[in-house]
Amino acid sequence: MTEVSSAGEFDRAFKPRLAFSRDDMGAGPATRMAGRSILIVEDDYLIALDAEAGLTAAGFSLAGTAVSADQAVSIALSTRPAFVLMDIRLLGKRDGIDAALELYRDHGIRSIFTTAHGDHEVKLRAEAARPLGWVQKPYSIMVLVEAVRNGFQELDQQN
Repeated sequence: MTEVSSAGEFDRAFKPRLAFSRDDMGAGPATRMAGRSILIVEDDYLIALDAEAGLTAAGFSLAGTAVSADQAVSIALSTRPAFVLMDIRLLGKRDGIDAALELYRDHGIRSIFTTAHGDHEVKLRAEAARPLGWVQKPYSIMVLVEAVRNGFQELDQQN
């Protein structure tokens, strides 16, 4: 994971590993995606922690967690994730759509948007990033895991 130590952002140096006993983890058997990681971009610490724990428990590999658009681009360039779980409202001047557009346009990295802001105008603006999907907040881990599996499946079909 990447350490962040700038004003207004969370210090990610201490990353506890949690094990949850959850009733919403029934999205099927865990599968390891060797060499195919996911970057989580979420500025709400508890949502990011829950997503990280749920995806790890489901067998997915994570490239890291970012809280801003600029940090997301930086981590994505150094880790080259298969795709990004991208919140739209983020810390900083840029939003998740800006980051997703840059990642897709300049590096071919696509996103699944995880947001409470999925109105028509937002989706039109994000269309150029060719999103792999949309997950409406609030969501269960089961829904998130299924969206990630679908994202990998779509990427596999294109190759």
